[in-house]
Amino acid sequence: MASMDVDSDYGIGQTGSEKELTAAELPYRPRDPEDYCPAIGLIGCGGISEIHLRAYQNAGYKVVALCSRSRENADGRRAEFFPHADIYLDYRDLLARDDIEVVDITTHPQERVPIIEAAIDAGKHVLSQKPFVIDLDIGLALADRADARGVYLAVNQNGRWAPHFSYLRHALNAGLIGTLSSADFSVHWDHSWIAGTPFEAVEDLVLYDFGIHWFDMAAALLAGRPVLSVYASVARSPNQGVRPPLLAQASIQCADAQIGLFFNGAMAQGQRDRTYVSGTLGSFESTGPDLTKQAVELHTRDGVMRPALQGTWFCEGFHGAMAELLCAIEEKREPEHGARNNLHSLALCFAAVASSRSGQAVVPGQVRCLPN
Repeated sequence: MASMDVDSDYGIGQTGSEKELTAAELPYRPRDPEDYCPAIGLIGCGGISEIHLRAYQNAGYKVVALCSRSRENADGRRAEFFPHADIYLDYRDLLARDDIEVVDITTHPQERVPIIEAAIDAGKHVLSQKPFVIDLDIGLALADRADARGVYLAVNQNGRWAPHFSYLRHALNAGLIGTLSSADFSVHWDHSWIAGTPFEAVEDLVLYDFGIHWFDMAAALLAGRPVLSVYASVARSPNQGVRPPLLAQASIQCADAQIGLFFNGAMAQGQRDRTYVSGTLGSFESTGPDLTKQAVELHTRDGVMRPALQGTWFCEGFHGAMAELLCAIEEKREPEHGARNNLHSLALCFAAVASSRSGQAVVPGQVRCLPN
C-alpha cells in the first residue's frame, strides 16, 4: 500500500508563494478639516490629558483653555504644550467663554456626565473620553440633548485611528477582503502599572476600561450587523500582583460571523498583540510586540499586500478622534464616533461584563448599566 501524503491530501502547506502586490493606498491617516480651526478647551488635566494635548499640539490645533481641579496639573500641561492657554479651576468658567466652540472632556465616567450636560447646554461640541458612560440610557439621553441643542457629541474611541486598525477598517469598507466572517483579537501586555493607582479599584478593568477599544473595533467591523449574544469570562493570572483579574476573553456571536477577544494583562516578557480578520475574499493580519509597533499583511486571491504604515496609536489615534469631530462639524454631519454609534460598542462591553459574572451568554442591549 502506498504511503499517504497527508499534507498533499489535506492541502496543508500547498498554497505556494503569494505574489507581492503594491499595497492599496487607503485614507487611514487622520484627516483634518479644510477651513475649520476652532478654539478648543480641555477639561481634566490628569494622566491621559498628556496624550490628548501632545496629539493636538502636533496637529496644530488651537487649545486656548485648560481646566483642572489641580492648579499644579493644569500649569504643567500648559507649560509643556500650550503656554498661552488660560487656566480654570471650575469647568463652568471655561464653558462660559463664547470663543470656545469645542471641548475635550477627559475626566472619569462617573464625574463626566454633568460636565457633558453643561457643555451641551452651553452650545459646545463635545469630545468625551472613553468609556463614554456606565448607563446606556444616560448615554442615549446625552445624545438626545446634543441633538436638541444642535451640537455634536463624539466619543474618543481613539483606537479606530490607530494606523493598523484604521487601515483594516478602510480595507474592509473598500471590499478588499470581502465581507467579514470572523475576527480574532489577541492582546498580551503588562498592565501592572496600575498598582497603587485608582485604576486598581476598577473591578472590570480589562473588559471595560481597557477592552472597550476592542469592543468598539468589533462594533465598527460589524457595521450594524445584529449580534445574537456575547459570552465572556475573567480570571486571575498566577503571576499578577494587582487586584482586578488581568485575564479575560469574550466571544461575540452573529448569525453569519463571529469575533473573539483574548486579553492577558500579566505578560511582563514576550508581549504580543495580534489581529486576524477573515473575509469572504481574503484576510487581514496585524501583529507586533505591542499596540504601536505593528506589521500588517493583507491577503487576497491576487496576492499579498504589506503596507508600511506611518504613525502610532498614541499620536494618530488621539489626533484622529478629534479630527473626525472637527470634520463632522465643518461638513455638518454626524461624526462616525458619535455618541449613538458608541452605544453599540458599550452594549457589547456591558454584555461581556454581565456574562463574566453570570457564566451565561448575554444579548447586547439587555444589560443597560455596567454591572456593579
